[in-house]
Amino acid sequence: MSDRAGAMPTPPRLGVRAAGGALVTMGGQGVRALVQFGGIILLARLLTPHDYGLVAMVTAIIGVAEILRDFGLSSATMQARTVSREQRDNLFWINAAIGLALAVAVFCGANAVARFYGEPALVGIAQALAATFLLNGLATQHRAQLGRELQFGRLAAGDVGGQVAGLAAAVAAALAGAGFWALVVQQVVQAAATLLLALLCGRWLPRGYRRDAPVGRFIGFGGSLAMTQLLGYASRNTGQVMIGLRMGADALGPFNRAFQLLMMPLNQISAPATTVALPVLSRLQDDPARFGAFLLRGQTVLVHLVAALLAWACAQALPLIVLLLGDQWLAAVRPFRWLALGGMFQVAGYACYWVFMAKGLAGAQLRCALVGRSVLVACVVAGAAWGVEGVAAGYALGLLLLWPLSLFWISRVSDAPALAMLGNGLRALAAYGACAALSTAASTWVAGSLWTQLLVGTAAMAGGFAVLVLAWPAFRRDVASIVQIRHLLAESRRHR
Repeated sequence: MSDRAGAMPTPPRLGVRAAGGALVTMGGQGVRALVQFGGIILLARLLTPHDYGLVAMVTAIIGVAEILRDFGLSSATMQARTVSREQRDNLFWINAAIGLALAVAVFCGANAVARFYGEPALVGIAQALAATFLLNGLATQHRAQLGRELQFGRLAAGDVGGQVAGLAAAVAAALAGAGFWALVVQQVVQAAATLLLALLCGRWLPRGYRRDAPVGRFIGFGGSLAMTQLLGYASRNTGQVMIGLRMGADALGPFNRAFQLLMMPLNQISAPATTVALPVLSRLQDDPARFGAFLLRGQTVLVHLVAALLAWACAQALPLIVLLLGDQWLAAVRPFRWLALGGMFQVAGYACYWVFMAKGLAGAQLRCALVGRSVLVACVVAGAAWGVEGVAAGYALGLLLLWPLSLFWISRVSDAPALAMLGNGLRALAAYGACAALSTAASTWVAGSLWTQLLVGTAAMAGGFAVLVLAWPAFRRDVASIVQIRHLLAESRRHR
């Protein structure tokens, strides 16, 4: 494949492909969300909080290797203006070598993880999960190239297929009485299936490493991004490590389920939104007006979808968790409420990440993360004095502080419309926060079963949303812009 073949799709087709890609990606993620949500319900009823706590102890530590495995090279590939076939081959072998090295390191370090927690069962878990780093390393560049070429349908098919395979294997293992090993099987099978589907959908096989195809610019960009992601990982997992070390697997299990319930909508909506937005914004980075328009519309869509879901889940946490997961997960309710609140602030600031990536400002993002993530970790550590709920509350406070810091930072290093982004986020958070307060009050006031509380609270939330749409013009315009997102995507075809 020539250098030209590795270039970005031609501008006249950008709007059409982005519009279709957004629909395909969101549709695929909808299916994936259903599979993941169904898996959470099934496995939560087949396994115990202790089972989840054991696996979470391991993944909270070795999960850092997953960031090193990617090393930011997938984003570097999608962000670059041109990538030759030879450079793509080289990046494949780099990711594969990193994945192999990390798999060996995790396997050999399994005993150290077990000694750290004082839990012998963690040795086998860590050693088995080591294989996922090699499998994911082999799939990295195939998936990045699909995103770069705007092949969102194939990318979504690979994601859904891998998740379905992993869930099916986990449920079968759980039904057979495998206990926590069902969760290990799920991750290994999902990684293997995702690799196989990425190879089939990518339709290219790497050749040998070429020294005459330099990849220094990719490594430089990816290295800064990887450092930023490491800081993010530390801030997300410090609390889990502290809970596991101080209070054990039984306490960590409910917190881990609460955290995963938070991350599900964030990952299932934010990740595909980035897959669509990043390639398009990268092409528009030299056109401030169109860049800003696309960025604001994309942020509006993302914030409204996720904030509405999290606000509802926060208000209805008790009936949702008990009815779906069972009484054994009651301890997850209060931490989840705090985490859902923090997630709303997180998604409000997610578009800042798009700006850093699309503009190639990985160094600036790293400096911002050094400050912001340090504050977040400090909040979590301080909150740990009040136990599991204190960790969750500290995490929420840290995310609240990180949002304005990120906006201030991008206003200093780019021409992105930071003030308008702040207004977008504040409107959405104020509106859905009010709806959540109404929902909470309604479900608390009504006397009856948990199903009754859930139905009444949901109806109150919907009623509050309808009133705000009618009474608040700015909020109504935001909601209308979500319906009209396809028109903005098509503009990139008409203006170039």
